[in-house]
Amino acid sequence: MTGLWGVRPRWRTDVLGDFFCPGCGGDRNYRRQHGRRWLRLFGTPLVPVGPVVGSVQCTSCHGRYGMETLEQVTCVRLASMLRDAQYTVTLAVLAAGGTSGRAAREAACTTIREAGFEDCGEAQILAALAALTGLSGEGPLDLDGHGSGLTIELHAALEPLAPHLAQQGRERLVLQGASVALADGRYLPQERAALAAVGRCLKLGEDRVGELLDAAAGAPH
Repeated sequence: MTGLWGVRPRWRTDVLGDFFCPGCGGDRNYRRQHGRRWLRLFGTPLVPVGPVVGSVQCTSCHGRYGMETLEQVTCVRLASMLRDAQYTVTLAVLAAGGTSGRAAREAACTTIREAGFEDCGEAQILAALAALTGLSGEGPLDLDGHGSGLTIELHAALEPLAPHLAQQGRERLVLQGASVALADGRYLPQERAALAAVGRCLKLGEDRVGELLDAAAGAPH
């Protein structure tokens, strides 16, 4: 606005929340706002002249961004999604290989604790597997059969996360699962099938998943 007259929007807040601010580069509070442009005299609104496109304003830097900004997950939410993904992948691989091997159980516990579930032990893991698969046996499970509940969990945990991870991050989840599968020896067919399912949920090609599994099997343990 210059001189005596000018046109400037007048904003009204619809929603308050948290978002990842592209200006600040971190999680911040936002105001989701809509408004109208007003003809002003000496800064005083006199006549409305039309609506303006709704926007999101950061309460810290006061930058104004398009509504699509809210599609970016916050750092806190992304960390939670990644933690849940690591947990679910580990459960899926352990279920596929069976829980009778001590080395596999210990590897699963280590991976889950490193993901952020510091108090999670074997008892909790076995209970979670029983709840998700409906079985309490120690033998390997076919995730397309009795383990269907765990398959649903894989889709729910991995598919929303995949768009927010670079390929290296998605591959790392597969490799973490592979380390659990290999803890007590070579891959079982069910373990490879489970890791292939992980790769599909993460939008990784079948050939690339195979390369990752072969590389992990060839690495010293």
